[in-house]
Amino acid sequence: MLDAQPDFDVVGEAADGLEAIEKAQLLHPDLVLMDIRMPNCDGLEATRQIKGQMPEMKVVMLTVSDNEEDLTAAVRNGADGYLLKDLLPEALFQQLRGLMAGEAPISRGMTGKLFHQLARQRVPVVQPEATGVLSARECEVLGLMVQGRSNQEIGEELGIARNTVKNHVRSVLTKLGVRNRVQAVAYAVSQGLVCVSPEGDG
Repeated sequence: MLDAQPDFDVVGEAADGLEAIEKAQLLHPDLVLMDIRMPNCDGLEATRQIKGQMPEMKVVMLTVSDNEEDLTAAVRNGADGYLLKDLLPEALFQQLRGLMAGEAPISRGMTGKLFHQLARQRVPVVQPEATGVLSARECEVLGLMVQGRSNQEIGEELGIARNTVKNHVRSVLTKLGVRNRVQAVAYAVSQGLVCVSPEGDG
């Protein structure tokens, strides 16, 4: 289906994670569609290796798994998006086109789970790299966004007005080149602007 689209060209296919890594190294595609459950090397490890070696390459998980842990593991390993296989073809094409335009595609049913899992089990730490993109206050706002905090909660935490929070959130979205909070969170985590580690790790 992808090959039939005028703006997509399928340059290779792989049967497992190890072959996916080899093909990515050989073919240097713009985009890799990665499954999670595969023999020999799963998609999470393959994504980690591909993004570690070729960070400019986009990797999107296309999977049947709507598991919160799989979603957050994919984001931590560098995935640029997370889509479920029940997507209609045209919706898939649209999401992938959005990715190449700088968006972070995540299936609608997974967005709430992303916030829930990050807020419940992870402690977000804004990395120094973020200060090259965002102001100090915007970094604070982004860290609280990753925790799934509402504008009102962010305002109470930082001691600023709700309208001021809205302005900061809008600025964060603009600077990161994303359309909404979910895309901002996914982008920030996948690009290493925010590190999510288990509680108690410091």
